[in-house]
Amino acid sequence: MDMDSASSVVLQTLTQATSQDTAVLKPAEEQLRQWETQPGFYSVLLNIFNNHVLDVNVRWLAVLYFKNGIDRYWRRVAPHALSEEEKTSLRAGLITNFNEPVNQIATQIAVLIAKVARLDCPRQWPDLIPILLESVKGQDGLQQHRALLTFYHVTKTLASKRLAQDRRLFQDLASGIYSFACSLWSHHTDCFLQQVYARDEAAALNSLERTLLSLKVLRKLTVHGFQEPQQNMEVMGFLNAVFERLKQFLECCRQVGSESVCREKLEKTIILYTKVLLDFLEYHPYAFIPLIQRSLEFAVSYVFTPAGEGVTFERFIVQCMNLIKMIVKNDAYKPAKNIDDSKPESLEAHKIKTAFFTHPTLTEIGRRLVSHYFLLTEEELTMWEEDPESFAVEEAGGDSWKYSLRPCTEVLFLDIFHNYSQTLTPVLLDMVQNLQGPTDVEDRVQLLMKDAVYNAVGLAAYELFDSVDFDQWFKNQLLGELQVTHHRYKLIRRRVIWLIGQWISVKFKSDLRPLLYELILGLMQDPDLVVRIETATTLKLNILLGFGFLFLKQVTECDTKMQVLHVISCVIERVNIQIRPYAGCLVQYLPLLWKQSEEHNMLRCAILTTLIHLVQGLGAESKNLYPFLLPVIQLSTDVTQPPHIYLLEDGLELWLVTLENSPAITPELLRIFQNMSALLELSAENLRTCFQIVNAYIYLAATEFLQNYGESLCRSFCDLLKDITNEGQVQVLKVVEIALKVSPVLGTHVFQSLLPAVFRGIVDGERYPVVMSTYLGIMGRVLLQNAGFFSSLLTQMASECSQEMDQLLGSVIEMWVDRMDNITQPERRKLSSLALLSLLPSDNSVIQDKFCGIISISLEALHDVMTEDPETGTYKDCMLMSHFEEPKLSEEEEPPTEQDKRKKLLALEDPVHSVSLQQFVYDKLKAQQALLGDESFGALMETVDTELVRQLQEFLQGL
Repeated sequence: MDMDSASSVVLQTLTQATSQDTAVLKPAEEQLRQWETQPGFYSVLLNIFNNHVLDVNVRWLAVLYFKNGIDRYWRRVAPHALSEEEKTSLRAGLITNFNEPVNQIATQIAVLIAKVARLDCPRQWPDLIPILLESVKGQDGLQQHRALLTFYHVTKTLASKRLAQDRRLFQDLASGIYSFACSLWSHHTDCFLQQVYARDEAAALNSLERTLLSLKVLRKLTVHGFQEPQQNMEVMGFLNAVFERLKQFLECCRQVGSESVCREKLEKTIILYTKVLLDFLEYHPYAFIPLIQRSLEFAVSYVFTPAGEGVTFERFIVQCMNLIKMIVKNDAYKPAKNIDDSKPESLEAHKIKTAFFTHPTLTEIGRRLVSHYFLLTEEELTMWEEDPESFAVEEAGGDSWKYSLRPCTEVLFLDIFHNYSQTLTPVLLDMVQNLQGPTDVEDRVQLLMKDAVYNAVGLAAYELFDSVDFDQWFKNQLLGELQVTHHRYKLIRRRVIWLIGQWISVKFKSDLRPLLYELILGLMQDPDLVVRIETATTLKLNILLGFGFLFLKQVTECDTKMQVLHVISCVIERVNIQIRPYAGCLVQYLPLLWKQSEEHNMLRCAILTTLIHLVQGLGAESKNLYPFLLPVIQLSTDVTQPPHIYLLEDGLELWLVTLENSPAITPELLRIFQNMSALLELSAENLRTCFQIVNAYIYLAATEFLQNYGESLCRSFCDLLKDITNEGQVQVLKVVEIALKVSPVLGTHVFQSLLPAVFRGIVDGERYPVVMSTYLGIMGRVLLQNAGFFSSLLTQMASECSQEMDQLLGSVIEMWVDRMDNITQPERRKLSSLALLSLLPSDNSVIQDKFCGIISISLEALHDVMTEDPETGTYKDCMLMSHFEEPKLSEEEEPPTEQDKRKKLLALEDPVHSVSLQQFVYDKLKAQQALLGDESFGALMETVDTELVRQLQEFLQGL
């Protein structure tokens, strides 16, 4: 690409690419894509974004294209990689200019340089760091800031590399520049503090920006730049200085006030200081031990004493609580159960913690957590009044404990209570005692305090198990509180029902539950309350589900709908078939909810889970859901549809239970299988469920299914078997085995291209026992139930192996006998015996030569399946099934699915369950005797061990 002529063309195209007119924009973007691999393109982009007189949007786009090109073409091994000459030129051009006037572009250039540094620094770009340091020292304010910004992004990127060699390089870099970074940070910090107290706000803001950037650099160097940081005086000196700087900056918050333009950046810097401590504690817990005492003193002082009044803010309090929590629960600071096995560092840390967390300190922390931080704020109460759903979601917290005050407070309370329960239990119980009896509805302070204390008792339920008689408390106190109907008392009613939900699985007598359930039904009519009903399986279902459906229609938040669906799913799962009379409302509403949730895939997952339990409960009646159910399955399991990423696992489970409970195949149900080919190609973790779905189709409608999809299924299986684990092979082969079992002739025809591999596996003596067992199960079905095909297969394999048919048959029988121990399932062992016995009667010399082995296998199977009647002394085949009986189920047992019934009916026709092995052995031996004559048959029997003959005669007596 000629630079002079190219620059104007690229500039024009970039200008067009910033257009709002798609007719202009699209061709320009396509042209830029084509130029990405052209030599010299990135040099042109560099010149464009370094030209400050050009349009900002054009320069911005040039930076972005350059940045994306680094990811695609900078590595030497990348297709269309940039030449080393161009990269050298680009590296030089990137660091000649630190005077970018536009902040957003300056940040992108800094990130861009960091991306190159990640790949090339220090080996191909040794002068990067020295040039950055020199520029940072400069007097020009803009140049100094841009260089410092770049320095930070480079440091951040290099610190993120995790290979051992890269980490050593970063440690070398850190040791070389740490002193400079410390002095830079200290200088800008001092400047900021002086300017704040001189009330020079504009200068202070500039210094604060530089303080923030230099502190970000120091954070990365301190946390990731030293293998044993405790041995570096400068590192430990910096960390100790953090506490003093934090105090100074917190005082600055008071000085500048909440309206100052510095305030937001000042708070960011304070939070960054706490992140330095938290990160260092996470990555270097033992090196942090000298800082434990000071950290606890600092955090507890600002969070739990008047020292923090007027200077702290929410995010800072959260960070301090996280610091306390990480020290309290850090495993590195806990002695081993056997004290002699403890590390000296752990003992030292434990000693410091024990000395700090005295009885008075713990008591003050516990009381203040509950009485101050657990109190609902005016903002939260207003939110509850105006938007109760959002309030419930916010209160749940989720993973926000690291960032939000309420969940963070609760997590800290739990951790401290768990570690110091002997001290804190009496404190909490004393607070409960002071709040006994109903609270005056006009006393807002006491209502909030009772809510906070009850919250603490609920959170610490497991810790308080031995200290609280919850049943008595429920009867004597909580029951009465639930019956106070005043509007202002709803705060306590909500908390009490939540509290019971926390304790019900910990300590709550079953004979109190009917009373609780009646209360729950009453409370469910209160729109302000969210009731925990997962355990309420003895409630009147129509009332319970009626309220559930009502909630589902009334609530609007996606999270709330998911919670209500979860409760309904739990109830349906518990009551199973008892749901049938009450499912109408849900069946009518779920299609509407599914349509409304098109943009909320997690809500759709909850709907799928509900449908799974509903189909299981409805059984064969679930066929009435097909107009809604089958399109849902179709969408959820179609890998060409974007939602499948979220819905696939639950969609496959729903597909499976739908088939298992289907009374008969329908064209629509059969048509969904078109999704399966793509799913089998994925070879993902859902493969097992996919095989179960295939099996379910075979059990449901083998003929229609195999005629429609058998050929494509066989192709998919052939592809899978080329690259799959032994366990995966077994899953594939089991499907083939079931097809042969359900439909011997059609199954053999459909999977005939797979059977030669099975035959070869037997002859070659497959080493993996479970695979060999499955091979023998498949070949047993073919030999026993489709002898004509077995004969043609034997002919084909003999031709391929250049062997005589009889010789090959002998090898198969010999391997079968040798590997009988690989077969552990009694059904397959009996099948093997029936299959080999089906070769008799025969005058074939090879079969007669293997006669002893056939008898040996038959005798093993007889030992497996024959049971002796102690009264008559006769034997009976325990695998025989003569008729189908509906099983008598206890209340705890789930009723059989339609597929369970199909399997039992199929078993009535299966030779394994319909043919007496004892009679079959007898009939085959008699037929062989008739064929050979008594004398030749006697000689044949003499080839069998006399002990085996004796055992055989014992089994056959009476026939």
